Amino acid sequence: AKNNPTALNKLLGRMANIQIFDPACGSGNFLIIAYKELRLLEIKILLQLKALQSGNTATTGFEEKQQALFAKQQLTLADSKPQVVQMELFSRIELNHFFGIELDDFAHEVAKLSLWLAQHQMNVEFNKLIGTNCNTLPLSDAGVIKHGNATRLDWETVCPKPKVGEVFILGNPPYLGARLQDVIQKQDMALVFDGAEGLNNLDYIACWFKKGVEYIVNSKSKFAFVSTNSICQGEQVAILWPSFLNQITEIDFAYISFKWGNNAKSNAGVTCNIIGIRNTSQNQKYLFNENVKRKVNNINAYLVDSSNIFIKKRGIPLTTFLPEICFGSMPNDGGFLILNTIEKENLIDQFPSSKTFIKKLIGAQEFINGEERFCLWLNNINWVGANQIDFIKNRIENCKKYRLKSKRKETKALANIPFSFGEIRHRNTHSIIIPRVSSENRKYIPIGYLDNNSIISDAAMAVYAAELYILGIVTSRMHMCWVNGVGGKLETRIRYSISLSYNTFPFPPITETQKAQLETHVHNILEQRGKHTEKTLAELYDPQKMPEGLKAAHHANDLAIEKCYRDKPFENDEERLAHLFKLYEEMIAAKPLKGTLFESEVKSKKSKKK
Repeated sequence: AKNNPTALNKLLGRMANIQIFDPACGSGNFLIIAYKELRLLEIKILLQLKALQSGNTATTGFEEKQQALFAKQQLTLADSKPQVVQMELFSRIELNHFFGIELDDFAHEVAKLSLWLAQHQMNVEFNKLIGTNCNTLPLSDAGVIKHGNATRLDWETVCPKPKVGEVFILGNPPYLGARLQDVIQKQDMALVFDGAEGLNNLDYIACWFKKGVEYIVNSKSKFAFVSTNSICQGEQVAILWPSFLNQITEIDFAYISFKWGNNAKSNAGVTCNIIGIRNTSQNQKYLFNENVKRKVNNINAYLVDSSNIFIKKRGIPLTTFLPEICFGSMPNDGGFLILNTIEKENLIDQFPSSKTFIKKLIGAQEFINGEERFCLWLNNINWVGANQIDFIKNRIENCKKYRLKSKRKETKALANIPFSFGEIRHRNTHSIIIPRVSSENRKYIPIGYLDNNSIISDAAMAVYAAELYILGIVTSRMHMCWVNGVGGKLETRIRYSISLSYNTFPFPPITETQKAQLETHVHNILEQRGKHTEKTLAELYDPQKMPEGLKAAHHANDLAIEKCYRDKPFENDEERLAHLFKLYEEMIAAKPLKGTLFESEVKSKKSKKK
């Protein structure tokens, strides 16, 4: 509308009727910025109108039609040009169109004061640039800032929907993961979601999304919140989003995950996204990634340009040739069956025969950071001999005492076998180890291949008796995209999930030749790691320090994996994830009920009854 006075005045009229509402406003930061930006935009429009009226525009080459239209419009205005300018040059942005809710009483008072100060600052700016005086005094209404709990207040009572105009709801509501909520916040969740199934696994911010959707339905309103990216990952997606992404509301735009810090004393530095929700329309949708803005057909709950599908937990792999995966073995021993390096060496020095009772214990920490731990690995047969060694006997006795003190019936029962791990999943074969938690900064989760003398602890997952090419699949960029896209997070770190990351991963059928090629790439990756035995995997997979040879080996493996999906390489992770979603949808459609977690649990219960 830059060179069209009618359109510019129409835009000013629209801005005058805009309402801004932050239902978690704190000290008013988002309201202040929104107010200032609207005032600055208004100043730009007024300056442009002034320039158009004087004929002194920065824009050249108007179309004759636009000039004629402008001349015709001018004839309808008052005869005196100064009078026309005087009539037009005033601010239409009023503080009483800014609304907020804040739980903290002091912060809610600060928000009111901050809006007054913002108004004064913008009035000074208006006078400097436009030349018209806007009086701050006497003080007008400083916005409607309500002191209260946004999850329990009626938002429409705080910010009534106007008959003319639009409401833009925005803000940065409190995150609070499911395990960090206090009793009152849990009650808030139950009230907002009316006791819906699965709400105990939702972040607290989900309340604002639910109430936001309820507010905007059938109105000229939209909302957008800064949120932790956890509500678009893991099991929360299938709980929260199906009722939002329907025939009534949809995602308008989204900024995919980015690190956001602030100037606070305790800077969280969390990984966030920004999600905008609107009533369904034919208007364009956009995905933002850093400085790239992309038109898309649809934005699903995982913030991917794909259809609205929801990844549900599975008890067995969707890709049928992927072998079963399980957690590692859990000691549940109070630490008494675990040995450090010194304890292990002293024990073997004093009792050489004890060597047969000791195995290397590897979890995520040990595998990634090169730490050493060992364990007493005993069974119903060999524990009797081991019990003749005083050191081992004492450890077994202490383990028994620890288990007897437990309040859990299952742990108490384990006191009958105090020499054994609480849960044993180890198989006497080679294995793939996948850490349960890994840094989000790594391009790849460090995944490895172990011999049968290593016991994988429950801090990692294990795939036993897996062919080597399977390691090429799970360590690929395609798989990492899936894990990042649909798996959950522990704080900001990657949390690998059996039922969501592994069992849902879609992979096409491949030939024996392709399997052999993948095995070659896996050998190359392991060989490159072997060239740097002085470094831990944490150091090798640090994106700033990753050796070029290892990078090249992974890149070659990635290309081979992508070739299994299609001939043309993928350009970026967004394209990879969109392709994976499409394949997932096709595979689920082909076998809709097979392998769901629910089905496997039902079968398990039936077999137990038998």
